[in-house]
Amino acid sequence: MNTYVAILRGINVGGKRMIKMDALKQLFASLGFQNVETYIQSGNVFFQSKKTSEEKLAATIAKEIKSVFTFDVPTIVKNIDELKQIIANNPFTKDNKKLTEFLHVTFLATAPVKANVDSNAKLHFADDAFAIIDNAVYLYCPNSYSSSKLTNGFFENKLKVIATTRNWKTCNELVSIAEKLKK
Repeated sequence: MNTYVAILRGINVGGKRMIKMDALKQLFASLGFQNVETYIQSGNVFFQSKKTSEEKLAATIAKEIKSVFTFDVPTIVKNIDELKQIIANNPFTKDNKKLTEFLHVTFLATAPVKANVDSNAKLHFADDAFAIIDNAVYLYCPNSYSSSKLTNGFFENKLKVIATTRNWKTCNELVSIAEKLKK
């Protein structure tokens, strides 16, 4: 069995698109996934399944959420090894002047095409910084992510892929929980 995390965008935020975690766990179990666990209310779901493509898993989960809860939820699935690699690749963790409480990762459903990455690589946003590596965007937002222009919508528009963001603490917790589930 392989260990995955589904990262759902925009549920239980501001009282909209509400899904209780027990109902979400039940939905994942109904799809035949095993050892289903959730982490915080914002839509991080761990599960185990036979090896298959993350894109197929994401499409299956999104389709079932739409069927059961009647609204669309952008869904990204990462396997544990990919998640660990995304964490290891963060270029901002190598800079002692960057405080970890201002780090975020925007997970991308797939790696964006090179032309889209290249056309946005030199954009500059006041104190905010970003780096696109493979299927992740690493963010440093010292004035808070909530006031940054580097949003999911921004990257979806520029890179033409589904995106969802988690803070650095949550990213590390996702790896920790996935490792425990793997054992």
